[in-house]
Amino acid sequence: MKNRFMRLVALVLVQLGFTGAAFAGGGGGGLPWEAPLQTLANSLTGPVALGISIIAMAAAGGTLIFGGELGEFTRKALLLVLAISFLVFGAGFMTALFGITAAVV
Repeated sequence: MKNRFMRLVALVLVQLGFTGAAFAGGGGGGLPWEAPLQTLANSLTGPVALGISIIAMAAAGGTLIFGGELGEFTRKALLLVLAISFLVFGAGFMTALFGITAAVV
């Protein structure tokens, strides 16, 4: 009985020793690329990006509607501009409406 108790105490001590080492890297500063990515996310969701996305939506949509005969590459490029502008506008819209920050990164 005493031998079992000693094994249990040793096991608990070993577990506590390994647990501290496992969580040691959890605190402290962030990774080196977090600050530039956060700056990029702030730039993509700021008021200037919102204004540019509205202008891009109007220009690309007007070109698709009133553009006449467009080549396939030009049409796909305009659809790409429209998709990107909708993503940026949606991120700014959700932030303004609900206070939800966009998860761009």
